[in-house]
Amino acid sequence: MLALTWVCFFWGTTWLASKEGVKYISGIQLCAIRQLLGGSVYLIYFIATKHPWPKGKQWITILMLSFLNFMLSNGLSTWGVQYISSGLGAIIGSIFPLWLVLIALFSGDRLPQKAVLGMVMGFGGVCIIFYDHLKDFLNADFTKGIILSVSATISWAFGSLYTKKHAANFNPYFSLGLQMLISSAALFTVCNVTGNAVSIQAIPAAAWWAILYLVVIGSVLTFIAYIYSLQRLPTSVASLYAYINPMVAVLLGALIFHEKLNAYIAIGGVVAIAGIYLVNDTFRKKTQPPV
Repeated sequence: MLALTWVCFFWGTTWLASKEGVKYISGIQLCAIRQLLGGSVYLIYFIATKHPWPKGKQWITILMLSFLNFMLSNGLSTWGVQYISSGLGAIIGSIFPLWLVLIALFSGDRLPQKAVLGMVMGFGGVCIIFYDHLKDFLNADFTKGIILSVSATISWAFGSLYTKKHAANFNPYFSLGLQMLISSAALFTVCNVTGNAVSIQAIPAAAWWAILYLVVIGSVLTFIAYIYSLQRLPTSVASLYAYINPMVAVLLGALIFHEKLNAYIAIGGVVAIAGIYLVNDTFRKKTQPPV
């Protein structure tokens, strides 16, 4: 429970660290540096412990997940918080299960009414939040941030489905490090080609502290705590972090960065998270083996 408490709080804080980092460098470069350093930590550990490398078709899975989960999803969501608040980014980031319902519906699957209700509540909650931001959509940067953040959730949904369908039989954490390193190389390339890269020497200390926090707390320690809690708690309990992280990001964003927090955001956030809970609960029960 202590490990889960750590996850619930600190993964919520990574949205604020990203928001701090993108004040000084582009979100793409921030994400590239974070993934380079985080991936190196995983890779060094598994090479030192002599874990076997992936083989053959396993590399196709790694490349695809690197593209969907890290280059697109993580890259776009980090880029998105350049233009919107960390709290809003966290709420949007949590809605990816709703896309799973839509994908299932378009695939012709019959879904329980509970899942459909959850999807409607989730999108309804987001609409309540956006009602308070209607004027902000006249701002091109705000609209860009929303599009980037929503696109990131769609990519994560497809990445989750791909993982479930094509994940090969090899160490998933070794794969995680490789995915981070491959995506970091791609993101660095994008930065250089588009001219958005800042030289290493020109990156200020505040940005490096944000990156260090994202690597140590977000990519390493909290991930280890999550795996620890997942192995020792029921999945339904271990997954509570997904509903608490956005609340942490919204509250701390209001306290630290003075981001907007009002009734629309509070009510909309609660409704959206309740809808996401219904969707997750339905999928969890649907995939549980019969007793």
